[in-house]
Amino acid sequence: MTTATATTGTPAPAGAVPGGNALAGTRILVRFALRRDRIRLPAWILALLLGTLTTADSFRTLYDGPEDRANAARAADSPAGLATSGPRHYLDDYTFGSMLSHQMLGFTAVLVGLMSVLIVTRHTRAEEETGRAELVRSAVVGRHAHLAAALAVAVLANLALALLLTAGLAGLGPEGVDTAGSLVYGSAHAAAGLVFAAVAAVTVQVTAHTRGASGMALAVVGAAYALRAAGDSGESETLSWLSPIGWVQRSYPYVDDRWWPLLLCLVCAAACAAAGFALSTRRDVGAGLRPQKPGRPAASAALATPFGLALRLHRGMLTGFGAGLFLMGAMYGSILGDAEEMLKDIDQLQEALDRIGGTGVTESFASMVMVVLVVVAAVYVVLATLRPRAEETAGRAEPLLATGLSRARWAGGHLAVAVGGGTLVLLLAGLGFGVAGAASTGDGGLLPALVGAALAYAPALWVTAGAAVVLFGWFPRASQAAWAVPAYAFVVGYLGEILRFPDWTNDLSPFGHVPRLPAADMDWTPLLLLTLVAAGLVWLGLAGFRRRDLETK
Repeated sequence: MTTATATTGTPAPAGAVPGGNALAGTRILVRFALRRDRIRLPAWILALLLGTLTTADSFRTLYDGPEDRANAARAADSPAGLATSGPRHYLDDYTFGSMLSHQMLGFTAVLVGLMSVLIVTRHTRAEEETGRAELVRSAVVGRHAHLAAALAVAVLANLALALLLTAGLAGLGPEGVDTAGSLVYGSAHAAAGLVFAAVAAVTVQVTAHTRGASGMALAVVGAAYALRAAGDSGESETLSWLSPIGWVQRSYPYVDDRWWPLLLCLVCAAACAAAGFALSTRRDVGAGLRPQKPGRPAASAALATPFGLALRLHRGMLTGFGAGLFLMGAMYGSILGDAEEMLKDIDQLQEALDRIGGTGVTESFASMVMVVLVVVAAVYVVLATLRPRAEETAGRAEPLLATGLSRARWAGGHLAVAVGGGTLVLLLAGLGFGVAGAASTGDGGLLPALVGAALAYAPALWVTAGAAVVLFGWFPRASQAAWAVPAYAFVVGYLGEILRFPDWTNDLSPFGHVPRLPAADMDWTPLLLLTLVAAGLVWLGLAGFRRRDLETK
């Protein structure tokens, strides 16, 4: 017996998108990303905005007369000065506006690039690495929706920053800071941010790991800054035209107000974004274009220990920070020989250096610059100390701790790498600072002096790690508050000297208790006390971690 059954086409699932729209669900993912970053993005934007406005306002105090600005322009007109600031054309008419663009635009473009890279990697590669992207794509979500949403959030963040910078600077009112120039200045930040966001759209296709994608994109940011510095300090500007940071600086806000260099940024961003979308079709979800190397048949003996495993996980970031701080120290050291000439006519900076003390301008200036290097090292320490939190939330800590490995030994391995690595990058920063400083001044004694000055801040770094451990152990959801320590240290330790903050504000930072070598005399007492405080904080944090519940998946 046979039965004829009439068949009809299988009904499409509810909500199916005809033609397989590759961007389906992008708008919802954008809203979701903005919801997740409701604290992170405003913090980034406000920090960049307030930093720029504070600096612009401080220029009116530091350089209150045309003669002061002319002296500052002459001091900056050297290869080392131009490498750390920008093109020489800004010096032709050194108003407050051109001074702001000259001294700040290249630096803040790096920070905007960092913000943009982290936005894209957080909402693309991190989603795939944790498995959330695959879950989301099982619904009606197009293949390109995640990348399109991440780029859209980056665009919105950069546009918001550009508008706030334009309005804030135009309303500030110093000489030479007009509305037209402020619009170009704000747009230059957005243009730089879009380029590096698009670069991240490519790097997230290459590797299967978030840190690898971020590292490659940030390496491009560093290379762009290095090309710009090399081009501006030399006779030819060819190298600067190979860098997006060089492009935005050559928009010359408050000087020529040129828009066409920003169009180069938009073309580059569009090309990189298109490449990112094209490359995403050539790989599987969760995988990268670069094939992973097969591992060894058996793990090495070092990987069987908590410290060895932690060192393996941290080695890329440790290498990057070590190389970056060595180069950063060398860059600052190269201008030590010109420090006295650069600063002799700037009364506010002279007063700040006098408060630091020392036998000369070189030692005092080196002590002030050392704070910047130390804060960057503190950034590494916070990142490394909070790595266990990332391992916990990703679900990788639970299988390890289900074995005979204790919580204290597991977290202690990461902490040892953070503390030891932080001390190592301090050493490299002091070494780069000392080698270049000794070469620029002709004083070989600066090498051991600056290396010792950098290492003197190690106990303060350990306190920073201890504070992060306490937050991780007792208040894991508030772990990101550990970033307040390096941020506060930079504000009061560097800007506070120039803006004359009260002395008690510096006492609230662990870095404020370190002797300001090489300008000051060595005092071992505060360093021993900081070491004891760091040990107490670490013990307290690990005690909290042993007591609280582990976040599981």
